[in-house]
Amino acid sequence: MTVPLWLWAAVLAAIVAMLAVDLFAHRRAHVIGVREAAGWSVFWVGTGVGFGALIWWQYGAEFGQQYFSGYLIEKSLAVDNVFVWAIILTYFAVPREYQHRVLFLGVLGALVFRGLFIAAGSVLIASFGWILYLFAAFLLYTGYRMIRQRDEHLDPEKSRTLRLFRRYVPMTDAYHGQKFLVRRGGALLATPLLAVLVLIEITDIIFAVDSIPAIFAVTDEPFLVFTANAFAVLGLRAMYFLLADLIHRFVYLKIGLALVLVWVGIKMLLKIDVFYIPTPISLGVVATILTVSIVASLRATRGQGRRSLEAPTTPPFRVATAEETAALEPVWRMPGTRRRAERAERDDSLSGGR
Repeated sequence: MTVPLWLWAAVLAAIVAMLAVDLFAHRRAHVIGVREAAGWSVFWVGTGVGFGALIWWQYGAEFGQQYFSGYLIEKSLAVDNVFVWAIILTYFAVPREYQHRVLFLGVLGALVFRGLFIAAGSVLIASFGWILYLFAAFLLYTGYRMIRQRDEHLDPEKSRTLRLFRRYVPMTDAYHGQKFLVRRGGALLATPLLAVLVLIEITDIIFAVDSIPAIFAVTDEPFLVFTANAFAVLGLRAMYFLLADLIHRFVYLKIGLALVLVWVGIKMLLKIDVFYIPTPISLGVVATILTVSIVASLRATRGQGRRSLEAPTTPPFRVATAEETAALEPVWRMPGTRRRAERAERDDSLSGGR
């Protein structure tokens, strides 16, 4: 597959443009409802599928099927990521109107790190073919571990990332709107929103470690690996607002995702020296596993409506009062601003003394 440099540039420009449109559409903090989330989800899925159709038309059925296999794997694994986000945002009681900003930056970071992982993976595979054995073994082990730990969930209170952040980064105990940094008493402080963003970013990196080897099992074309990842990740924010209140209904999805990882691990092992499983068969197996796990989950929990996760009775952070926010100093100040302010205060006091 020969991809000209201008096509890489065009795809990157399109992704940046779509992120800019998304950020502009949500420039004001507001609670994103189910209808708005569903509309954005349709848009992002349609964008990803439409790009796959262009790949199919321009490069043929084989590369088109490889893209859709990778897109489906990444999109399904992203659902588990969404559920972890829900646990984090609920535990830290992040106001719903501020959640989009955190997730937007989280997704932006995920795109950057996944791009770096894909570039590194492509170089390693091209230089050391035997590394595919390690990828395959890692996928098999991850799938096995996911099945064994299917009933375990992230406990943000025990997060090592949060403990390290609190130890080394001075921070407030309250949310100040959508601010990640504030200045109080001359000191620059992080808000809890920045701590949540760091925790979400770390979870994105951990999930990327699982998902990047999985997509290399269905295609070794860097362009397809990156675009399938990018278009799957771009819709994560909308997917979160659409599915966060339905976590309790996907009871068998984690088993399905584990089986997908086991399957692509087996496919990668066979592809190295034994037998190449045709892409349509691989795509069909992945789609079947996911469909069965989702349908079985919905049937087992039918009659249950939307339900938010249970928040802690005493959240670790609070929302600042209007008076506290109004008393904050500007975060970024021009050089000499503080000296001028101090000089003005001295002049005022002298004038008052006269």
